[in-house]
Amino acid sequence: MRRTLRSRVTERETTRLIAWSQELRRVHHRLREALSVTRDSLADGSPGEAATRELLLYCHGFCAALDGHHQGEDRTLFPAIGAEHPELRPVVRQLEQDHSMIAHLLGGLRAAVDRTAPPEELGRHLEGIAAIMENHFRYEERQLLAVLETLELAAEPRDALGPMHN
Repeated sequence: MRRTLRSRVTERETTRLIAWSQELRRVHHRLREALSVTRDSLADGSPGEAATRELLLYCHGFCAALDGHHQGEDRTLFPAIGAEHPELRPVVRQLEQDHSMIAHLLGGLRAAVDRTAPPEELGRHLEGIAAIMENHFRYEERQLLAVLETLELAAEPRDALGPMHN
């Protein structure tokens, strides 16, 4: 069946189909980098108002990027996967539950940043998010990358994967 689908798809369309799996990998890589930069900013521990502002910026930026990625998946990508591959609906439900848990953890980090919590507390928040995020990304990639290579989805990468797609 896969061979039949491939034979009906032009080379340009094949490139677009395969790009969904590449886009997901790129977004995950950028989110990992954003988390690393945020952690590094916290580890610098430079005292003073400028350092605090920088940390606030990194934390808020990372939270917004990760939230945006998950919202795009929930709104655009996952419904398309569920429609084309009903057998993957339990996987999609699990990924959506992960998104909810990560959103809760991000809310805790935002609250800690807003009240200027000590670096140790912020570090604990980031460690928890990092652990869940990494498990989530690995599971998502194992379960969905092959499907994304053939998924027919007429959407902009930004809509399906969030603001970190470029």
